[in-house]
Amino acid sequence: MYPVYTRRLLRTSRESRLHARRVCPNLTHPCAILVCMDSQTRPLQLELTARSKWGGTRNGAGRKPGPSRRDPHRRRAPLASRHPCHVTLKVEKDVPTLRTAKLVAELERSWREACERERFRLVHYSIQGDHVHMIVEAASARDLACGLKAIAARFARGVNRVFHRTGRVIADRCHVHVLRTPREVRNAIAYVLLNARRHLAKRGRCPPSDGRIDPASSGRWFAGWRTSAPPHTDTPAVAAPRTWLLSIGWRKRGLIDKEELPGATRQ
Repeated sequence: MYPVYTRRLLRTSRESRLHARRVCPNLTHPCAILVCMDSQTRPLQLELTARSKWGGTRNGAGRKPGPSRRDPHRRRAPLASRHPCHVTLKVEKDVPTLRTAKLVAELERSWREACERERFRLVHYSIQGDHVHMIVEAASARDLACGLKAIAARFARGVNRVFHRTGRVIADRCHVHVLRTPREVRNAIAYVLLNARRHLAKRGRCPPSDGRIDPASSGRWFAGWRTSAPPHTDTPAVAAPRTWLLSIGWRKRGLIDKEELPGATRQ
């Protein structure tokens, strides 16, 4: 390798050759290039960034982080077919209230076609102002995911069709709570079908005491009321339960009164 001189900057090529022979007599190559710098100066370190590539780690690349989700997108635990699930769907803030007669009728019409699939069933539901509660049955976690996608897609299309809007409807991933005991199932049914009474009580309003059934729920097709319900003539928008917990087991904890006030804290 050729030596690098750091004493002073040589001004002419003749001076460079003479200086090279004086310092290094054995260096006789005529094309030697000498780089001379001040002995007090360190080499300049350039800050070089990696060259951007297609799909690479360039600045600002990738999907931007969104708001923190209530139910992060993680792999769900395996689901036994004997366990029903309590599912909650929340909507975006710009969606009008869901408790309108036109929207309820549209959703019921749509759900009649999808409430019972081969391995998924929608058994109970309640439509509130900004969310929907459902109790469903599924043969596995995969069947639960596929069934919820179908129900949620019909729900979103119905909301946009009724309110003449476009864009996202569901604000978050479906929140799923697996029901494993008769008491848990009984409390979940009361919570879903009587959810409107609970929200009235939370707002400081007195729930009705005449035993009326929430028209935005599947309560009019429910056969587990403690007192008889008014007769209905429309086709149910829900499927009949098949699991022991949701058809027979929960009754061991007592039938449900229409004037109950669910005390659960889940939204």
